[in-house]
Amino acid sequence: MTSPHDRYGSDVLSGDWRVPKRGRSTETEATVGLVVEEITTDWCGEVVGIDRDLRTVTLEDRRNKRRTFPLGPGFLIDGKPVVLVPPVTIAAPAAKTRTASGSIAVQGAKARVARASRIFVEGRHDAELVEKVWGDDLRIEGVVVEFLGGVDDLSEALRDFKPGPQRKVGVLVDHLVPGSKESKIAQAVQRGPHGAHVLIVGHPFIDVWEAVKPERIGKTAWPKVPRHLEWKKGVCQQFGWPHRDQADIARAWQFILSKVDSFADLDPALLGRVEELIDFVTT
Repeated sequence: MTSPHDRYGSDVLSGDWRVPKRGRSTETEATVGLVVEEITTDWCGEVVGIDRDLRTVTLEDRRNKRRTFPLGPGFLIDGKPVVLVPPVTIAAPAAKTRTASGSIAVQGAKARVARASRIFVEGRHDAELVEKVWGDDLRIEGVVVEFLGGVDDLSEALRDFKPGPQRKVGVLVDHLVPGSKESKIAQAVQRGPHGAHVLIVGHPFIDVWEAVKPERIGKTAWPKVPRHLEWKKGVCQQFGWPHRDQADIARAWQFILSKVDSFADLDPALLGRVEELIDFVTT
């Protein structure tokens, strides 16, 4: 039976194993893990254990004898000197316990088949914001959110949808304040033939952008935009953001949306209204 020295020849370290042999090439760092099959010193064997706290490695030779050494220099892998360091452990991300809306998260649940009932919002930005904060809840409940081109399209959309006892519609409207155009349209719909199966609620903001707390985007308040200016362009102008065309407005919105992680980033005036709509179309 050959000895470790016979087997590995000049590649086997001699003397104090903690001291690398002179004349060898620069040591390279390696991570000890299951991928390392064999480490050679003047006592050779396979890695069978690592203690991160003690910073030691345990080797087992071909006779099933074990020895423990401090991690560090003085080892060979495939005849090449290495420095052994503890393996890096990456903790698995913790499972979410709450959704972005603050509801209890349901782990592993599949999206429910879509209900006949719907939620309508005024525009794409409204839909994207609702999806980001309430998306998990809506999928569990099977609620689809559709966006209109604007509140002016609401009556036509309801005629096409044909609301009923099992096909209810919740509508989120911007700037729903007394005397506004939006409030007059909402009142007309509620008096109409579909009113019993439609719930229209809204927030006081001119646009859903304002529902995001201004400090989330590094501002103290949303600006007052003169009525003769298109509101979103006026906001970008006063904040010093590009506002020449619709592409600039879209980039501004994506920046704002990126700062929203949960319901805590939104004004309560919007939170309550969305929850009210979800309750209406799911009961």
